Amino acid sequence: MSYTIRDLAKKLNLSITTVSRALDGYSDVAESTRDRVIQAAKEMGYAPSSAARQLRRHHADAIGYILPTSSPRFSDPFHVAFLTGICDEAAEHQIEVIVSSSPPDSDLEKEIYRRWFQSVRVDGILLNRIRSQDWRVNFLSENKIPFVTLGRTALKQDHSFVVVNESGGFKRLVMHLVEKGHQRLAYIGAAPNLIIQIERFLGYKSGLEQAGISYDQNLVIEGDLTEEGGYQAAKKLLALPKPPTAILGCNDLTAIGALKAAHEANLQVGKDLAIAGYDGIQETATTNPPLTTLRQPTYEIARQLARMLISITKGNSLDESHVVIEPNLILRASTG
Repeated sequence: MSYTIRDLAKKLNLSITTVSRALDGYSDVAESTRDRVIQAAKEMGYAPSSAARQLRRHHADAIGYILPTSSPRFSDPFHVAFLTGICDEAAEHQIEVIVSSSPPDSDLEKEIYRRWFQSVRVDGILLNRIRSQDWRVNFLSENKIPFVTLGRTALKQDHSFVVVNESGGFKRLVMHLVEKGHQRLAYIGAAPNLIIQIERFLGYKSGLEQAGISYDQNLVIEGDLTEEGGYQAAKKLLALPKPPTAILGCNDLTAIGALKAAHEANLQVGKDLAIAGYDGIQETATTNPPLTTLRQPTYEIARQLARMLISITKGNSLDESHVVIEPNLILRASTG
């Protein structure tokens, strides 16, 4: 037999409102009454409707993540590791994770955020692939929706984030290649409004400047963070009258695409041409040859962001709201 909250209230000779507030943990219910309600609910096998409780409390017990992508990219190892970290951390807190995807800055993306906000579908949102002037940060701040970000914008709003020292890491990568004797270092980047592009490109240029190497616009191509994009960009670089001796990808997938282009050109990677990436995805250890990369602990970062967000949605203050992480340079055969 299925019991309702009305049955439970009648058994205890209490009002439905009192029983409901006791089950929801409200402080205006006496502890002795709360204990009676919980004990009776257990004996009757009564389980309150989670949907009804969320509606009453205006609390979803869920956090959201909208993947900003123009194509099906859940197969991207970075996104897989990031999403896995979010889900694993949320599960430990008995919090659901609502996931969607949409092209960045599209009407669809804006509609999803508005719909989630208006329906109280999530209590907070994680943001990734941050843009310099990110409308999402403005929207969430103005509507007082809790959020955390991987990276920070150029906007004035203060918010909680985890940031990786992208520029410092990339500068170290450039200096490593210069120490190997490279003077013509190419860079395959990403969309100019992405913070990861801005910071990593800054590190690239800073490394060249410290090494006394003149910046050459011909050695810089915009990619799209995909393997195919890296492949096409590397083909153009290798077809130059004076091609580069080293190619740096804004991320690992870009660098893996460059590896393919190098193989097609019959170049020995690590000897004729150096190639390196950024992210530290597992696949870089098994490419031919293994790929030098700047590793950021994506899974651990995602868990930390989810932990921070859940704490904020519960009204708790954070011990540290601005977290800075240093990437780890992993040297492998692709740079000799």
